[in-house]
Amino acid sequence: MRSAFLSPVRFYLVFAAITCVFCSLAGRLVYLQVVKGDALRDSAQNARQNFSVVLARRGDVVDAKGNLLATTRSLVEVGVDPQAVNVDDIVKIPQLAELLQVSEKEITTAFFNKTRPGNQFSREVRPIRWAKIADDVDEDVYRRLMNLEIQGVYGNFKHSRLYPGNKLASHVIGFVNKEGVPSMGVEKTVDYYLRGQSGWREWERDGRRRELLQYRSREVLSEDGLNVELCIDRMVQDMAERELALIVEEYKPISASIIVSEPSTGYVLAMANAPDFDPNKFNNYEMGNLRNRTMTDVYEPGSVFKIVAAGAAMNENLVSVESIIDCSTSITMRGSRKYRLPRDDHPLGKISVEGVVVQSSNRGVAQLAIMLGDRRFYEYCKSFGFGARTGIGFRGERKGTLHPPRRWDGLTITRMPMGHAVSVTPMQMHSAMSAVASNGILMKPQVVRRVFDSEGKTVVEFKPRSVRRVLRSEVAGKLTGMLEKVVSEGTAKKAQVKGYLVAGKTGTTKKIIEGRYSDRHHIASFVGFLPANDPRIVISVIVDEPKMKPGRIGYGGSVAGPSFQRVAKEVISYLGVRPNQTDEELATTQNRRTRAL
Repeated sequence: MRSAFLSPVRFYLVFAAITCVFCSLAGRLVYLQVVKGDALRDSAQNARQNFSVVLARRGDVVDAKGNLLATTRSLVEVGVDPQAVNVDDIVKIPQLAELLQVSEKEITTAFFNKTRPGNQFSREVRPIRWAKIADDVDEDVYRRLMNLEIQGVYGNFKHSRLYPGNKLASHVIGFVNKEGVPSMGVEKTVDYYLRGQSGWREWERDGRRRELLQYRSREVLSEDGLNVELCIDRMVQDMAERELALIVEEYKPISASIIVSEPSTGYVLAMANAPDFDPNKFNNYEMGNLRNRTMTDVYEPGSVFKIVAAGAAMNENLVSVESIIDCSTSITMRGSRKYRLPRDDHPLGKISVEGVVVQSSNRGVAQLAIMLGDRRFYEYCKSFGFGARTGIGFRGERKGTLHPPRRWDGLTITRMPMGHAVSVTPMQMHSAMSAVASNGILMKPQVVRRVFDSEGKTVVEFKPRSVRRVLRSEVAGKLTGMLEKVVSEGTAKKAQVKGYLVAGKTGTTKKIIEGRYSDRHHIASFVGFLPANDPRIVISVIVDEPKMKPGRIGYGGSVAGPSFQRVAKEVISYLGVRPNQTDEELATTQNRRTRAL
């Protein structure tokens, strides 16, 4: 038998080939297990294990009657894992596009674009495991989408803020931006209560990215945010905003504001500004529209400020209602010091303190302030709340300008009582008038009434808070009587409300343009309350630069007064403040008050 023959060359070639194969395999194993071992181990772990944050639901914001002003809805971010797409599902792309209102081209691109460049080394290619198709998809649409059973298409749930009233009370409510950060208003002020506490969980998933519940290792449940009830009344807020729309249409001002509140509690029922914005689309508006002008804008209040000097002089027993003030002189002496008095719009002669207020005499209030002296008058200005924030809680509130006496010049003591040389916010002036309406007590203005849980149980209650007594009760009553006559006989006749005693004060301020008071640019205002004998509401109307017909001036009585009247009529009707006096009875009551004073 012949023995087999094997060529040595062939033997060594086969041996070398087998050796190279095994060496290559061994080298690859070393590379994968040693060189890239940690990275690949982490990649495999990450592909299987997952850590996710369970977002807490942000609490709701409701008005004083429980009407929803801000809420949180669940939306879905829909995307696709291109690696998991089944070619049999391609025919469903038109249906998917119709549901998501996205073009078929975008969806097709997301389905077939399966890789992306890496960043660890050159020419690295990485698989795409998630490509977003649509954002902010409603849950109902998402459920219909899932019924299509397209493999690889799924969504991630997220929370989105919704403001059902659109522009209603936008400056009060504020908004939460796209990053989930509260940016202004109540949303920012009480964010601590609204935001809740997010949770988290660790879990594992299979090759199709489905959660394996049996491998959920650790989980911390989220705590939803608490709800907030405001003092704002949706109906009163709507009344104020509709009136602002009329003001804008008729006078086309730079801006306008209306505030409505309860004097006895300080609760703000309405706070409206023009221009305004829709918090659902806040990024479509200019920054000026987002400003809450009732607290960020300052202005010289004009004659409304005269309540400070009049009230202070009576509170210090320097004058009475009947005391005579000589308004015919342009210069007055106090000791050895001579004071130059401001002009009145028309000669008034010698009139009572009541006449000073009713006829809005600049010279009269200047003399009252001189009687008080620099320091006492300044302290009363501070006591009424000027030169300090009201404490309502909104970010961006300004203190206004109230210089201490050491920074006054020779004219300040005669100009500040008439509302010059001082700047205030609409909310400060509103609070000062509210102090007169609440028997001389300055109340802290409040927008938030309480914080409550999902069952309606009160967690935190914000009760009415008095800041300080500004005037004695009897002095506040006498000043109210004067303010009644401002409406019935003086500059605010257009603010009268039939069947009710109305008290208030007009203000017409010349704006400073290029360093000088302008005769063409004015701020018209009226701040008043009713019923004067038992105040239920205080209303402020401020209109910045109303555009008037040629030759006319935008006085507070003619611009802001009628707006006050219209809002007051609607609010007292809504609140059920029934008129209990006829016009004849009102006249009798006023005469009795006059004789009593």
